[in-house]
Amino acid sequence: MLAENGLEVLGSGTVTDSPQLRIAVIAAYNEDRFIGSVVLKTRRYVDHVIVVDDGSTDQTAEIAGQAGATVIRHEKNCGKAEAVNTGLARAREMDAAVVVLIDADGQHDPAEIPALLAPLDAQQADIVVGSRFLGVRSPIPRWRILGQHALTVATNVASGVPLTDSQSGFRALSRKALQTLAFRPGGGFSVESEMQFLVQQHRLSIIEVPVRMTYVERSKRNPFTHGFQVLNGILALVSQHRPLFFFGIPGIVILALGLALGALVVDRYNTYQTLAVGYALISVLLDIIGIQTLFTGIILHSIRAFLSENGHS
Repeated sequence: MLAENGLEVLGSGTVTDSPQLRIAVIAAYNEDRFIGSVVLKTRRYVDHVIVVDDGSTDQTAEIAGQAGATVIRHEKNCGKAEAVNTGLARAREMDAAVVVLIDADGQHDPAEIPALLAPLDAQQADIVVGSRFLGVRSPIPRWRILGQHALTVATNVASGVPLTDSQSGFRALSRKALQTLAFRPGGGFSVESEMQFLVQQHRLSIIEVPVRMTYVERSKRNPFTHGFQVLNGILALVSQHRPLFFFGIPGIVILALGLALGALVVDRYNTYQTLAVGYALISVLLDIIGIQTLFTGIILHSIRAFLSENGHS
């Protein structure tokens, strides 16, 4: 049937009456080879499974429904961020106490869901991330490891929240995190990176647990294109969430270069009694650009702080 927001709900699954409802959210796009087994295995460890079919052209939705999941269909492919937002919105409507995010391609082992939920049950964190690089070795291709580490370093530095595996989509969210998190429309595959920025913004606690992942087939996406998409998303997130860092650091560097070049101009003038006009003009230009960039970061940081204090995200 069609809900009021235009999303098509193909199945309802079975929901328990537990006051601590545990729900798994799976964002899927053309994953009919794996979605059935993922849903069946996941149902062993949670009360309910929601599959958001993000405009698939294969039988993903039908198979997921037959496996016992509630399936919500996007009429067109909107990207992972929107698919996750849709799933989390439905989980909030169902008053979930805990939500597990798990990929649809079979890389994550649902048997490790209890390990993700244990820190939440012990109230040790708001978000738990399953890390591939925390003491458990997985058969990961070397080029994937290099790319994942590069993106992790970039995300950690940009967000200020350190993780060993920033790109892991295998995560568990507490009720507090569920009520807080919402991702940018069009955020694409930078959902995991954006979560680290939101952790800092909303002062959520986050920890990692070791998990094993399996790569059963080649990635459907070009790894280089995917990597650049994530990096582009990280840059957008930095400019939005940490404008002082985004503009301030380049501003300081440019200003320092301008001052250094200016010192060289003064030294040459003192030595040769000749003004290096070209260098002097470049020095002034760099100083102006650096100061403007730095103050842009300061102003945007002040505006963001004001909006945050007044309840705006």
